[in-house]
Amino acid sequence: MSFWQNIASLAARGVDDAECADCPAGLPGEDPAFTTAVTALGAKLARADGRATSGEFDTFASVFQPDAGSERNIHRLYDLARQTTHGFESYARRLAKRYRACPQILEDVLDGLFHIAGSDGAVTRDELDYLEQVSGLFGFSPLTFRRLKATHMGAGPNDPYVILGVLPDATDAEVRAAWRARVSDAHPDRARSRGLPSEFIEVAESKTAAINAAYDTITRERRDMPLEGAA
Repeated sequence: MSFWQNIASLAARGVDDAECADCPAGLPGEDPAFTTAVTALGAKLARADGRATSGEFDTFASVFQPDAGSERNIHRLYDLARQTTHGFESYARRLAKRYRACPQILEDVLDGLFHIAGSDGAVTRDELDYLEQVSGLFGFSPLTFRRLKATHMGAGPNDPYVILGVLPDATDAEVRAAWRARVSDAHPDRARSRGLPSEFIEVAESKTAAINAAYDTITRERRDMPLEGAA
């Protein structure tokens, strides 16, 4: 199964058809709307920085791995979609509606888009704006996007809380709980169990390392911080 088929299948197990009138009627791996939306979002990301090259499809395909039998049609759709960024909102909303009960699926898609944006060595301001808008349309909070941005692009030395997705005034227990939850979600074994391609295993390993480093920084800073109210 391809990346799309695997995460669509996972999503279907967490979505109640009665609560999602727009869910695919057939097998989730055969959901053309999912494939179309992901392809269009990837293509329009390539256009977000004002230039789109033919080689960018290779990067897109290395992350999302279309089936050999459908690659020609997907490439055609990709070429059409990358002519402009206009209309990306409708594709993002479509994914958000179908997979609103499976936020990890939507985060997987954002991870892939971040990976594509950074494949040329840098994420431009226009690409980052595009990703932030997609994240918002997916229903993610600004703090969640800050965490994803920091995970993929590196956080500032004084902002490890972004990676854990907690506020600086969170209690020690909240910080530890967030760390454990993030490590569990991002662990490479979880990515493997979702059937994601090798590029995503590397992303998961990198995310886990960033999460652990953030927790270490917070605990070290708090250990060295004077107790509140101390003279």
